[in-house]
Amino acid sequence: MNKFSKTMLAVGLAFLYIPMLILVIYSFNESRLVTVWAGWSTKWYGELWQDKQLMAAVWRSLTVAFYSATASVFLAIFASVVMVRAGKFRGRTLFSGLITAPLVMPDVLLGLAMLLLFVSSTQAFGVPTERGLFTVWLAHTTLGLAYATVVISSRLKEMDPRIEEAAFDLGASALTVFTRITMPIIAPAIGAGWLLAFTLSLDDVVLASFVSGPGATTLPIEVFSSVRMGVSPMVNALATMILLVVSLFTMAAWYVLHKQSKRAS
Repeated sequence: MNKFSKTMLAVGLAFLYIPMLILVIYSFNESRLVTVWAGWSTKWYGELWQDKQLMAAVWRSLTVAFYSATASVFLAIFASVVMVRAGKFRGRTLFSGLITAPLVMPDVLLGLAMLLLFVSSTQAFGVPTERGLFTVWLAHTTLGLAYATVVISSRLKEMDPRIEEAAFDLGASALTVFTRITMPIIAPAIGAGWLLAFTLSLDDVVLASFVSGPGATTLPIEVFSSVRMGVSPMVNALATMILLVVSLFTMAAWYVLHKQSKRAS
């Protein structure tokens, strides 16, 4: 790596991580004003846990993200099998386009479309009765499905179909082949798709703002609303806690993969 590449790498890393470092430092600021440093303090972490509204938003976001990621991956597995293993059939291009459309569709347009769908469905069938966590879950599942399908279908395309054909020749049923052979091979892609869908749901503001209702405020909307009124040090404390959890999870995953690679070698 030459000097220019090293410099660009350092600039890129600094651009990404210096704002995070500043955020962590100011989460320990004594002052209520985030732009004024008044000494070190951990009081905002204590107030964070006592803020019932913010902690309730955290729990709602985690719940919606978990269920939407699970539903997205479940549907993405079947969509990927149809796209990769079903061969050519009438409407295949339309099916693939509808599945992956949210990848290129602006979030505002997708949110408005989901809102109109829910309003029309309520008027025609009476379901959903109101906009809340259920409608947020449906919207996030639609978004996560597109991303999870891309990840899982890419892994499925790389899988040698002769492995499945050999199992069929030995008398295995389609269900046995899928559960005992296909699923274990594409399991890393399923995990990656689930994490991607979970992150997208946890981070979404636009879709949730269109389809959420009273009592269904997710964490990003809660933070966005509080930031518009002025950044609270509790937001910095919350962001620091999220960074800590993500860092610990990343290090744990790296440690497990490192152990597995050493064991394999």
